[in-house]
Amino acid sequence: MATGGVMTRRVLAIVGLVLAGLVVGVWVTTASFLHTERTVTIGAHNATVNGNLDGLATVQAGPLLPEFRISTDAPLGIGADIVLRDSPITNFEQILAQDAAIAAAPEGEIAKVTAVLQDVALTSAIRGVAAGLATMVVIVAVWRLLGPARRAQLTSAWPPGRHTALVGGTLTIVLIASLWVALPHRSDDTRTVAWVPITTEFPELGDIPADLSALQDVEVSKGAAVAGSKALLDGAIATYSESVDFYGKLADDVRDVDGIRAPEGDEITALVVTDRHNNITMDQVAKAVGDRADISFVMDLGDDTSNGASWEDFSIQSLAAAFSDIPVYAVAGNHDQGPFIREEMERVGFTVLDGGVEEVEGISILGDSDPRSSGLTAGYTGNEDDNIDAIGAQDAELAEIACDAEERIGVMMVHSSASARETIDRGCADLVLSGHLHRQVGPDVTEGEEGITTALTTASTGGAVYAFALGSKLRRDAQVTLVTFDDGRPVGLQIITFQPGRIIDVGDYTELELSPLPGDDDATSAGE
Repeated sequence: MATGGVMTRRVLAIVGLVLAGLVVGVWVTTASFLHTERTVTIGAHNATVNGNLDGLATVQAGPLLPEFRISTDAPLGIGADIVLRDSPITNFEQILAQDAAIAAAPEGEIAKVTAVLQDVALTSAIRGVAAGLATMVVIVAVWRLLGPARRAQLTSAWPPGRHTALVGGTLTIVLIASLWVALPHRSDDTRTVAWVPITTEFPELGDIPADLSALQDVEVSKGAAVAGSKALLDGAIATYSESVDFYGKLADDVRDVDGIRAPEGDEITALVVTDRHNNITMDQVAKAVGDRADISFVMDLGDDTSNGASWEDFSIQSLAAAFSDIPVYAVAGNHDQGPFIREEMERVGFTVLDGGVEEVEGISILGDSDPRSSGLTAGYTGNEDDNIDAIGAQDAELAEIACDAEERIGVMMVHSSASARETIDRGCADLVLSGHLHRQVGPDVTEGEEGITTALTTASTGGAVYAFALGSKLRRDAQVTLVTFDDGRPVGLQIITFQPGRIIDVGDYTELELSPLPGDDDATSAGE
Protein backbone atom coordinates (compact mmCIF):
# COMPACT_ATOMS: atom_id res chain seq x y z
CA MET A 1 0.00 0.00 0.00
CA ALA A 2 2.79 2.39 0.88
CA THR A 3 4.55 1.62 -2.39
CA GLY A 4 1.28 2.14 -4.29
CA GLY A 5 0.74 5.49 -2.58
CA VAL A 6 4.24 6.63 -3.49
CA MET A 7 3.69 5.63 -7.13
CA THR A 8 0.36 7.43 -7.24
CA ARG A 9 1.89 10.61 -5.84
CA ARG A 10 4.76 10.34 -8.30
CA VAL A 11 2.39 9.93 -11.27
CA LEU A 12 0.29 12.87 -10.07
CA ALA A 13 3.43 14.95 -9.69
CA ILE A 14 4.55 14.14 -13.24
CA VAL A 15 1.08 14.89 -14.61
CA GLY A 16 1.00 18.17 -12.73
CA LEU A 17 4.47 19.06 -13.98
CA VAL A 18 3.49 18.34 -17.60
CA LEU A 19 0.26 20.30 -17.25
CA ALA A 20 2.14 23.29 -15.85
CA GLY A 21 4.56 23.20 -18.78
CA LEU A 22 1.70 22.75 -21.25
CA VAL A 23 -0.30 25.68 -19.84
CA VAL A 24 2.71 28.01 -19.98
CA GLY A 25 3.72 26.73 -23.44
CA VAL A 26 0.26 27.17 -24.95
CA TRP A 27 -0.07 30.64 -23.41
CA VAL A 28 3.31 31.77 -24.72
CA THR A 29 2.67 30.24 -28.18
CA THR A 30 -0.72 31.90 -28.49
CA ALA A 31 0.46 35.27 -27.17
CA SER A 32 3.49 35.22 -29.43
CA PHE A 33 1.44 34.33 -32.51
CA LEU A 34 -1.14 37.04 -31.86
CA HIS A 35 1.39 39.75 -31.07
CA THR A 36 4.07 39.16 -33.70
CA GLU A 37 4.02 41.62 -36.59
CA ARG A 38 5.83 40.92 -39.86
CA THR A 39 6.59 43.34 -42.68
CA VAL A 40 5.95 42.01 -46.19
CA THR A 41 5.41 43.37 -49.69
CA ILE A 42 1.94 42.81 -51.11
CA GLY A 43 1.47 44.00 -54.65
CA ALA A 44 3.13 47.41 -54.76
CA HIS A 45 2.54 48.02 -51.05
CA ASN A 46 4.67 47.72 -48.00
CA ALA A 47 2.41 45.93 -45.55
CA THR A 48 2.29 44.47 -42.07
CA VAL A 49 0.77 41.08 -41.23
CA ASN A 50 -0.44 39.94 -37.82
CA GLY A 51 -1.94 36.58 -37.01
CA ASN A 52 -5.37 36.30 -35.41
CA LEU A 53 -7.73 33.55 -34.30
CA ASP A 54 -11.01 34.86 -35.72
CA GLY A 55 -10.71 32.79 -38.90
CA LEU A 56 -10.70 35.87 -41.12
CA ALA A 57 -8.18 37.63 -43.34
CA THR A 58 -8.88 41.34 -42.97
CA VAL A 59 -7.22 43.93 -45.21
CA GLN A 60 -6.99 47.59 -44.18
CA ALA A 61 -5.97 49.89 -47.02
CA GLY A 62 -5.88 53.25 -45.24
CA PRO A 63 -8.49 55.89 -44.44
CA LEU A 64 -9.52 56.54 -48.06
CA LEU A 65 -10.58 52.98 -48.83
CA PRO A 66 -12.86 50.49 -47.10
CA GLU A 67 -11.68 47.38 -45.33
CA PHE A 68 -12.14 43.94 -46.81
CA ARG A 69 -12.29 40.54 -45.18
CA ILE A 70 -12.79 36.91 -46.16
CA SER A 71 -12.89 33.63 -44.29
CA THR A 72 -9.61 31.70 -44.34
CA ASP A 73 -11.04 28.25 -43.59
CA ALA A 74 -7.74 27.57 -41.81
CA PRO A 75 -7.41 25.15 -38.87
CA LEU A 76 -7.77 26.51 -35.31
CA GLY A 77 -9.46 29.62 -36.70
CA ILE A 78 -6.16 31.10 -37.85
CA GLY A 79 -6.54 34.33 -39.79
CA ALA A 80 -4.58 37.46 -40.57
CA ASP A 81 -4.82 41.21 -40.14
CA ILE A 82 -3.12 42.87 -43.12
CA VAL A 83 -2.43 46.60 -43.18
CA LEU A 84 -1.39 48.05 -46.55
CA ARG A 85 0.95 51.00 -46.19
CA ASP A 86 2.96 53.15 -48.60
CA SER A 87 3.90 52.26 -52.18
CA PRO A 88 6.69 53.30 -54.58
CA ILE A 89 3.95 54.05 -57.13
CA THR A 90 2.78 57.63 -56.61
CA ASN A 91 -0.31 57.60 -58.83
CA PHE A 92 -3.24 56.51 -56.66
CA GLU A 93 -5.44 55.38 -59.55
CA GLN A 94 -2.54 53.38 -61.01
CA ILE A 95 -2.08 51.63 -57.67
CA LEU A 96 -5.77 50.73 -57.55
CA ALA A 97 -5.74 49.44 -61.12
CA GLN A 98 -2.67 47.30 -60.42
CA ASP A 99 -4.11 46.00 -57.15
CA ALA A 100 -7.30 45.07 -58.98
CA ALA A 101 -5.39 43.16 -61.65
CA ILE A 102 -3.37 41.34 -58.99
CA ALA A 103 -6.60 40.50 -57.14
CA ALA A 104 -7.75 38.72 -60.30
CA ALA A 105 -4.89 36.23 -59.78
CA PRO A 106 -4.28 36.32 -56.01
CA GLU A 107 -2.72 32.89 -55.52
CA GLY A 108 0.84 34.21 -55.27
CA GLU A 109 0.00 36.84 -52.65
CA ILE A 110 -2.10 34.34 -50.69
CA ALA A 111 0.84 31.93 -50.73
CA LYS A 112 3.14 34.68 -49.46
CA VAL A 113 0.89 35.64 -46.52
CA THR A 114 0.35 31.95 -45.74
CA ALA A 115 4.11 31.38 -45.65
CA VAL A 116 4.54 34.37 -43.32
CA LEU A 117 1.88 33.06 -40.94
CA GLN A 118 3.37 29.56 -41.03
CA ASP A 119 6.77 31.00 -40.12
CA VAL A 120 5.24 33.06 -37.28
CA ALA A 121 3.36 29.99 -36.04
CA LEU A 122 6.55 27.89 -36.08
CA THR A 123 8.55 30.58 -34.29
CA SER A 124 5.76 30.98 -31.73
CA ALA A 125 5.57 27.23 -31.19
CA ILE A 126 9.33 27.08 -30.58
CA ARG A 127 9.01 29.89 -28.03
CA GLY A 128 6.12 28.06 -26.41
CA VAL A 129 7.99 24.77 -26.19
CA ALA A 130 11.03 26.55 -24.75
CA ALA A 131 8.90 28.38 -22.17
CA GLY A 132 7.07 25.18 -21.23
CA LEU A 133 10.31 23.22 -20.81
CA ALA A 134 11.86 26.08 -18.85
CA THR A 135 8.83 26.11 -16.53
CA MET A 136 9.15 22.38 -15.93
CA VAL A 137 12.90 22.67 -15.28
CA VAL A 138 12.37 25.53 -12.80
CA ILE A 139 9.67 23.59 -10.96
CA VAL A 140 11.86 20.47 -10.72
CA ALA A 141 14.90 22.53 -9.68
CA VAL A 142 12.98 24.36 -6.95
CA TRP A 143 11.46 21.06 -5.79
CA ARG A 144 14.87 19.45 -5.44
CA LEU A 145 16.52 22.50 -3.88
CA LEU A 146 13.89 22.66 -1.17
CA GLY A 147 14.51 19.05 -0.16
CA PRO A 148 12.12 16.68 1.66
CA ALA A 149 12.39 18.35 5.05
CA ARG A 150 11.64 21.87 3.81
CA ARG A 151 8.82 20.62 1.60
CA ALA A 152 7.25 18.84 4.58
CA GLN A 153 7.65 22.02 6.65
CA LEU A 154 5.99 24.16 3.97
CA THR A 155 3.18 21.62 3.55
CA SER A 156 2.45 21.56 7.29
CA ALA A 157 2.48 25.36 7.35
CA TRP A 158 -0.08 25.70 4.49
CA PRO A 159 -1.79 28.06 3.93
CA PRO A 160 1.24 30.34 4.08
CA GLY A 161 1.52 33.34 6.29
CA ARG A 162 0.99 36.87 5.06
CA HIS A 163 4.70 37.52 4.52
CA THR A 164 5.27 34.27 2.59
CA ALA A 165 2.17 34.82 0.45
CA LEU A 166 3.31 38.36 -0.37
CA VAL A 167 6.75 37.20 -1.45
CA GLY A 168 5.36 34.31 -3.48
CA GLY A 169 2.75 36.50 -5.14
CA THR A 170 5.34 39.13 -5.99
CA LEU A 171 7.64 36.55 -7.56
CA THR A 172 4.75 35.14 -9.61
CA ILE A 173 3.79 38.60 -10.88
CA VAL A 174 7.42 39.34 -11.78
CA LEU A 175 7.65 36.04 -13.71
CA ILE A 176 4.45 36.70 -15.67
CA ALA A 177 5.47 40.30 -16.37
CA SER A 178 8.89 39.15 -17.58
CA LEU A 179 7.29 36.69 -19.99
CA TRP A 180 4.88 39.37 -21.21
CA VAL A 181 7.63 41.91 -21.79
CA ALA A 182 9.71 39.31 -23.63
CA LEU A 183 6.92 38.75 -26.15
CA PRO A 184 6.41 41.02 -29.18
CA HIS A 185 3.46 43.37 -28.87
CA ARG A 186 1.08 45.31 -31.01
CA SER A 187 -1.45 47.90 -30.04
CA ASP A 188 -4.92 46.72 -29.05
CA ASP A 189 -7.18 47.68 -31.95
CA THR A 190 -10.72 47.05 -30.81
CA ARG A 191 -13.06 48.53 -33.39
CA THR A 192 -16.68 48.24 -34.34
CA VAL A 193 -17.09 47.67 -38.07
CA ALA A 194 -20.26 47.01 -40.03
CA TRP A 195 -19.66 44.40 -42.71
CA VAL A 196 -21.72 43.71 -45.84
CA PRO A 197 -21.10 41.39 -48.82
CA ILE A 198 -19.00 43.15 -51.45
CA THR A 199 -21.59 42.22 -54.08
CA THR A 200 -24.08 44.40 -52.19
CA GLU A 201 -21.91 47.49 -52.66
CA PHE A 202 -20.69 46.50 -56.13
CA PRO A 203 -23.49 44.49 -57.79
CA GLU A 204 -21.49 44.00 -60.99
CA LEU A 205 -19.34 41.45 -59.14
CA GLY A 206 -22.39 39.26 -58.78
CA ASP A 207 -22.39 38.76 -62.55
CA ILE A 208 -19.02 36.94 -62.43
CA PRO A 209 -19.38 33.14 -62.08
CA ALA A 210 -18.44 32.00 -58.59
CA ASP A 211 -15.83 29.57 -59.95
CA LEU A 212 -13.95 32.49 -61.53
CA SER A 213 -14.22 35.22 -58.92
CA ALA A 214 -12.24 35.11 -55.70
CA LEU A 215 -14.28 38.06 -54.39
CA GLN A 216 -17.66 36.34 -54.18
CA ASP A 217 -17.19 35.61 -50.46
CA VAL A 218 -15.46 38.88 -49.59
CA GLU A 219 -17.12 41.35 -47.21
CA VAL A 220 -16.50 45.09 -47.24
CA SER A 221 -16.78 47.58 -44.39
CA LYS A 222 -19.84 49.78 -44.61
CA GLY A 223 -19.14 53.44 -44.03
CA ALA A 224 -17.82 56.73 -45.30
CA ALA A 225 -14.74 55.16 -46.90
CA VAL A 226 -16.90 53.16 -49.30
CA ALA A 227 -19.12 56.10 -50.16
CA GLY A 228 -16.24 58.55 -50.55
CA SER A 229 -14.11 56.28 -52.72
CA LYS A 230 -16.93 54.77 -54.78
CA ALA A 231 -15.80 56.38 -58.04
CA LEU A 232 -12.19 55.22 -57.59
CA LEU A 233 -13.26 51.74 -56.58
CA ASP A 234 -15.65 51.47 -59.51
CA GLY A 235 -12.65 51.75 -61.84
CA ALA A 236 -10.71 49.14 -59.87
CA ILE A 237 -13.70 46.81 -59.75
CA ALA A 238 -14.11 47.19 -63.52
CA THR A 239 -10.44 46.28 -64.02
CA TYR A 240 -10.86 43.27 -61.73
CA SER A 241 -14.03 42.13 -63.48
CA GLU A 242 -12.52 42.45 -66.95
CA SER A 243 -9.37 40.59 -65.86
CA VAL A 244 -11.28 37.73 -64.27
CA ASP A 245 -13.63 37.46 -67.23
CA PHE A 246 -10.99 37.65 -69.97
CA TYR A 247 -8.24 35.48 -68.50
CA GLY A 248 -10.59 33.07 -66.75
CA LYS A 249 -12.43 32.37 -69.99
CA LEU A 250 -9.13 32.17 -71.89
CA ALA A 251 -7.92 29.48 -69.49
CA ASP A 252 -11.22 27.64 -69.96
CA ASP A 253 -10.81 27.90 -73.73
CA VAL A 254 -7.38 26.26 -73.45
CA ARG A 255 -8.96 23.27 -71.72
CA ASP A 256 -11.29 22.78 -74.69
CA VAL A 257 -9.11 23.75 -77.66
CA ASP A 258 -7.94 21.04 -80.04
CA GLY A 259 -4.39 20.28 -81.10
CA ILE A 260 -2.28 20.69 -77.95
CA ARG A 261 0.13 17.78 -78.07
CA ALA A 262 0.81 15.59 -75.04
CA PRO A 263 3.90 13.35 -74.80
CA GLU A 264 3.75 9.90 -76.32
CA GLY A 265 5.51 6.76 -75.12
CA ASP A 266 8.66 7.68 -73.19
CA GLU A 267 8.58 11.34 -74.24
CA ILE A 268 8.38 14.20 -71.75
CA THR A 269 7.28 17.77 -72.39
CA ALA A 270 8.35 21.13 -70.93
CA LEU A 271 6.62 24.52 -71.06
CA VAL A 272 8.52 27.68 -72.03
CA VAL A 273 7.42 31.06 -70.63
CA THR A 274 9.23 34.35 -71.06
CA ASP A 275 8.82 38.13 -70.73
CA ARG A 276 5.76 37.91 -68.48
CA HIS A 277 6.50 41.48 -67.26
CA ASN A 278 4.22 41.18 -64.22
CA ASN A 279 1.20 39.87 -66.13
CA ILE A 280 0.35 37.27 -63.52
CA THR A 281 -3.16 36.88 -64.91
CA MET A 282 -1.64 34.88 -67.81
CA ASP A 283 -0.21 32.33 -65.38
CA GLN A 284 -3.53 30.46 -65.14
CA VAL A 285 -3.58 30.29 -68.95
CA ALA A 286 0.00 28.96 -69.10
CA LYS A 287 -0.88 26.45 -66.39
CA ALA A 288 -3.88 25.28 -68.41
CA VAL A 289 -1.57 24.65 -71.38
CA GLY A 290 0.84 22.80 -69.10
CA ASP A 291 -1.96 20.60 -67.79
CA ARG A 292 -3.16 19.77 -71.30
CA ALA A 293 0.38 18.92 -72.41
CA ASP A 294 1.17 16.95 -69.24
CA ILE A 295 4.41 18.87 -68.76
CA SER A 296 7.23 17.65 -66.53
CA PHE A 297 8.91 21.02 -65.92
CA VAL A 298 8.84 24.72 -66.81
CA MET A 299 11.59 26.77 -68.46
CA ASP A 300 11.35 30.48 -67.57
CA LEU A 301 13.50 32.67 -69.83
CA GLY A 302 13.29 35.81 -67.69
CA ASP A 303 11.87 39.33 -67.60
CA ASP A 304 9.20 38.24 -65.15
CA THR A 305 9.20 41.81 -63.82
CA SER A 306 9.50 45.34 -65.17
CA ASN A 307 12.51 46.68 -63.29
CA GLY A 308 13.54 44.05 -60.72
CA ALA A 309 12.16 46.02 -57.75
CA SER A 310 11.45 44.24 -54.50
CA TRP A 311 7.73 45.04 -54.68
CA GLU A 312 7.54 43.07 -57.94
CA ASP A 313 8.07 39.79 -56.13
CA PHE A 314 4.33 39.20 -56.60
CA SER A 315 5.15 38.10 -60.14
CA ILE A 316 7.56 35.39 -58.93
CA GLN A 317 5.11 34.35 -56.20
CA SER A 318 2.34 33.98 -58.77
CA LEU A 319 4.40 31.80 -61.12
CA ALA A 320 5.50 29.65 -58.18
CA ALA A 321 1.89 29.26 -57.02
CA ALA A 322 0.65 28.37 -60.52
CA PHE A 323 3.29 25.65 -60.93
CA SER A 324 3.65 24.66 -57.28
CA ASP A 325 3.82 20.95 -58.13
CA ILE A 326 6.16 21.27 -61.14
CA PRO A 327 9.91 22.11 -61.17
CA VAL A 328 10.78 25.50 -62.64
CA TYR A 329 14.19 26.19 -64.23
CA ALA A 330 14.82 29.89 -64.74
CA VAL A 331 17.16 32.59 -65.92
CA ALA A 332 16.70 36.26 -65.05
CA GLY A 333 16.17 38.78 -67.84
CA ASN A 334 17.60 42.26 -68.28
CA HIS A 335 14.56 43.71 -66.48
CA ASP A 336 14.99 41.29 -63.56
CA GLN A 337 18.53 42.31 -62.74
CA GLY A 338 19.89 43.17 -59.35
CA PRO A 339 20.07 40.40 -56.79
CA PHE A 340 16.52 40.59 -55.43
CA ILE A 341 14.51 38.83 -58.15
CA ARG A 342 17.04 36.03 -58.59
CA GLU A 343 17.11 35.52 -54.82
CA GLU A 344 13.31 35.48 -54.78
CA MET A 345 13.30 32.87 -57.55
CA GLU A 346 15.57 30.68 -55.46
CA ARG A 347 13.56 31.32 -52.29
CA VAL A 348 10.34 30.03 -53.88
CA GLY A 349 12.15 26.93 -55.14
CA PHE A 350 13.12 27.73 -58.74
CA THR A 351 16.42 26.38 -60.02
CA VAL A 352 18.20 29.49 -61.31
CA LEU A 353 20.80 28.57 -63.92
CA ASP A 354 24.16 30.28 -63.42
CA GLY A 355 26.37 29.12 -66.27
CA GLY A 356 26.60 25.49 -65.23
CA VAL A 357 25.06 22.41 -66.82
CA GLU A 358 21.94 21.00 -65.12
CA GLU A 359 20.81 17.44 -65.69
CA VAL A 360 17.01 17.46 -65.85
CA GLU A 361 15.16 14.24 -66.64
CA GLY A 362 18.29 13.05 -68.47
CA ILE A 363 18.51 16.32 -70.46
CA SER A 364 21.65 18.47 -70.32
CA ILE A 365 20.48 22.08 -69.85
CA LEU A 366 22.88 25.03 -69.94
CA GLY A 367 21.83 28.58 -69.18
CA ASP A 368 22.61 31.85 -67.47
CA SER A 369 20.88 35.09 -66.54
CA ASP A 370 21.18 38.21 -68.68
CA PRO A 371 24.21 40.31 -67.61
CA ARG A 372 22.53 43.62 -68.39
CA SER A 373 20.36 45.85 -66.25
CA SER A 374 17.55 48.14 -67.36
CA GLY A 375 14.79 50.30 -65.94
CA LEU A 376 11.14 50.66 -66.85
CA THR A 377 11.35 53.89 -68.83
CA ALA A 378 14.98 54.91 -69.04
CA GLY A 379 16.29 52.05 -71.17
CA TYR A 380 19.56 50.48 -70.14
CA THR A 381 20.86 52.12 -67.02
CA GLY A 382 24.45 51.12 -67.71
CA ASN A 383 26.70 52.31 -70.48
CA GLU A 384 25.56 50.78 -73.78
CA ASP A 385 29.11 49.77 -74.72
CA ASP A 386 29.44 47.99 -71.38
CA ASN A 387 26.17 46.16 -72.00
CA ILE A 388 27.33 45.02 -75.42
CA ASP A 389 30.66 43.89 -73.98
CA ALA A 390 28.88 41.98 -71.21
CA ILE A 391 26.68 40.13 -73.71
CA GLY A 392 29.70 39.36 -75.87
CA ALA A 393 31.63 37.96 -72.92
CA GLN A 394 28.67 35.80 -71.89
CA ASP A 395 28.23 34.58 -75.47
CA ALA A 396 31.88 33.44 -75.62
CA GLU A 397 31.80 31.85 -72.16
CA LEU A 398 28.61 29.87 -72.76
CA ALA A 399 29.87 28.70 -76.14
CA GLU A 400 33.06 27.42 -74.57
CA ILE A 401 31.10 25.53 -71.92
CA ALA A 402 28.64 24.09 -74.47
CA CYS A 403 31.23 23.08 -77.03
CA ASP A 404 33.57 21.54 -74.44
CA ALA A 405 30.83 19.63 -72.58
CA GLU A 406 31.35 15.86 -72.28
CA GLU A 407 27.74 15.25 -73.29
CA ARG A 408 25.96 17.25 -75.96
CA ILE A 409 23.86 20.12 -74.59
CA GLY A 410 20.19 19.40 -75.16
CA VAL A 411 18.89 22.90 -74.40
CA MET A 412 20.51 26.27 -73.85
CA MET A 413 18.34 28.78 -71.97
CA VAL A 414 19.21 32.48 -72.33
CA HIS A 415 17.12 35.60 -72.14
CA SER A 416 18.51 37.13 -75.34
CA SER A 417 19.62 35.13 -78.36
CA ALA A 418 22.67 37.44 -78.50
CA SER A 419 24.04 35.45 -75.57
CA ALA A 420 24.05 32.29 -77.70
CA ARG A 421 25.23 33.44 -81.14
CA GLU A 422 28.51 31.57 -81.04
CA THR A 423 26.89 28.44 -79.67
CA ILE A 424 24.35 28.55 -82.51
CA ASP A 425 26.99 29.23 -85.19
CA ARG A 426 29.18 26.38 -84.00
CA GLY A 427 26.21 24.03 -83.48
CA CYS A 428 27.06 23.07 -79.90
CA ALA A 429 23.50 22.58 -78.60
CA ASP A 430 20.45 20.82 -79.98
CA LEU A 431 18.09 23.68 -79.09
CA VAL A 432 18.63 27.30 -78.02
CA LEU A 433 15.65 29.02 -76.37
CA SER A 434 15.42 32.78 -75.82
CA GLY A 435 12.96 35.63 -75.31
CA HIS A 436 13.61 39.38 -74.91
CA LEU A 437 12.27 40.55 -78.29
CA HIS A 438 8.56 40.18 -77.41
CA ARG A 439 8.03 38.58 -80.83
CA GLN A 440 8.63 35.13 -82.26
CA VAL A 441 11.77 34.48 -84.26
CA GLY A 442 12.31 31.00 -85.70
CA PRO A 443 12.58 28.18 -85.27
CA ASP A 444 15.73 28.53 -87.37
CA VAL A 445 18.12 25.65 -88.06
CA THR A 446 21.89 26.20 -88.25
CA GLU A 447 24.43 23.52 -89.14
CA GLY A 448 27.80 24.31 -87.59
CA GLU A 449 31.08 22.48 -87.25
CA GLU A 450 29.90 20.80 -84.03
CA GLY A 451 26.43 19.84 -85.22
CA ILE A 452 22.89 21.09 -85.85
CA THR A 453 21.25 23.72 -83.63
CA THR A 454 17.65 24.89 -83.73
CA ALA A 455 17.10 28.38 -82.30
CA LEU A 456 13.72 29.75 -81.20
CA THR A 457 12.78 33.10 -79.67
CA THR A 458 9.38 32.88 -77.99
CA ALA A 459 7.22 36.03 -77.89
CA SER A 460 6.14 37.60 -74.59
CA THR A 461 4.01 35.25 -72.50
CA GLY A 462 2.53 38.32 -70.83
CA GLY A 463 1.63 39.97 -74.12
CA ALA A 464 3.99 42.82 -73.25
CA VAL A 465 4.24 45.81 -75.54
CA TYR A 466 7.04 47.44 -73.62
CA ALA A 467 8.25 46.48 -70.14
CA PHE A 468 4.86 46.23 -68.44
CA ALA A 469 2.08 43.83 -69.35
CA LEU A 470 -0.26 43.66 -66.34
CA GLY A 471 -3.74 44.78 -67.31
CA SER A 472 -7.36 43.77 -67.66
CA LYS A 473 -6.78 41.92 -70.97
CA LEU A 474 -4.13 41.21 -73.58
CA ARG A 475 -2.94 44.21 -75.58
CA ARG A 476 -0.95 42.17 -78.09
CA ASP A 477 -0.27 38.52 -78.88
CA ALA A 478 1.03 36.37 -76.03
CA GLN A 479 2.87 33.09 -76.48
CA VAL A 480 4.13 29.93 -74.83
CA THR A 481 6.13 27.08 -76.32
CA LEU A 482 5.98 23.36 -75.66
CA VAL A 483 9.21 21.39 -76.07
CA THR A 484 9.05 17.61 -76.38
CA PHE A 485 12.02 15.45 -75.33
CA ASP A 486 12.84 11.84 -75.97
CA ASP A 487 15.82 9.95 -74.61
CA GLY A 488 17.34 13.15 -73.20
CA ARG A 489 17.14 15.20 -76.43
CA PRO A 490 14.61 17.75 -77.72
CA VAL A 491 12.65 16.24 -80.58
CA GLY A 492 9.80 18.66 -81.23
CA LEU A 493 8.31 22.13 -80.71
CA GLN A 494 4.79 23.44 -80.56
CA ILE A 495 4.09 27.18 -80.29
CA ILE A 496 0.76 28.38 -78.90
CA THR A 497 -0.27 32.00 -79.46
CA PHE A 498 -3.04 33.91 -77.67
CA GLN A 499 -4.50 36.86 -79.51
CA PRO A 500 -6.19 39.87 -77.85
CA GLY A 501 -9.58 38.78 -79.23
CA ARG A 502 -9.32 35.62 -77.05
CA ILE A 503 -8.34 33.60 -80.09
CA ILE A 504 -6.01 30.65 -79.52
CA ASP A 505 -3.68 29.67 -82.34
CA VAL A 506 -2.29 26.19 -81.65
CA GLY A 507 0.70 25.82 -83.93
CA ASP A 508 1.65 22.63 -85.68
CA TYR A 509 4.03 20.26 -83.95
CA THR A 510 7.46 20.72 -85.54
CA GLU A 511 9.94 17.87 -85.41
CA LEU A 512 13.56 18.87 -84.83
CA GLU A 513 16.50 17.81 -86.93
CA LEU A 514 19.23 16.49 -84.64
CA SER A 515 22.95 15.87 -85.07
CA PRO A 516 24.13 12.30 -84.61
CA LEU A 517 25.79 11.66 -81.28
CA PRO A 518 29.28 10.08 -81.14
CA GLY A 519 28.87 6.40 -81.82
CA ASP A 520 25.66 6.81 -83.86
CA ASP A 521 25.82 5.16 -87.25
CA ASP A 522 23.43 7.47 -89.07
CA ALA A 523 22.31 11.08 -88.92
CA THR A 524 18.91 11.19 -87.29
CA SER A 525 15.97 13.47 -86.90
CA ALA A 526 12.90 13.29 -84.74
CA GLY A 527 10.90 12.04 -87.68
CA GLU A 528 13.22 9.22 -88.74
